[in-house]
Amino acid sequence: MTWARRTRPACAPTPTGGRTRTDLQLEIETLISNTARAEETINTLRIEHQSVVRLCYHSKSVAEVGALLSLPLGVVRVLLGDMAILGLIEVHTNTFHDQDDRPDMALLERVLAGLTNLRKPSWSPQ
Repeated sequence: MTWARRTRPACAPTPTGGRTRTDLQLEIETLISNTARAEETINTLRIEHQSVVRLCYHSKSVAEVGALLSLPLGVVRVLLGDMAILGLIEVHTNTFHDQDDRPDMALLERVLAGLTNLRKPSWSPQ
């Protein structure tokens, strides 16, 4: 065994090929949905692309995709960016800002309510 071979780190292939950034602006609230092309070619896609297509028959946010696939947001953003470039998903433009480019207060209130609901137990002790 050569020295170079002994020192090479063992790493599993990743869906991002080691990349950590994408050219697309994908916020956690950005909605994505499948294109007809994705649904027509699902059986020929890479396994991670198939997983996203199966999840996104109805629009999902970037955060939802990450949570449902148990992947970090950075990985999900790169994966979705690749899929958008391939024409497999449609990225819906965020309209969550007002004229002054400040976040929409109604959206922030919904997010706060959702986070508050996450803290409440879904069961009550007996």
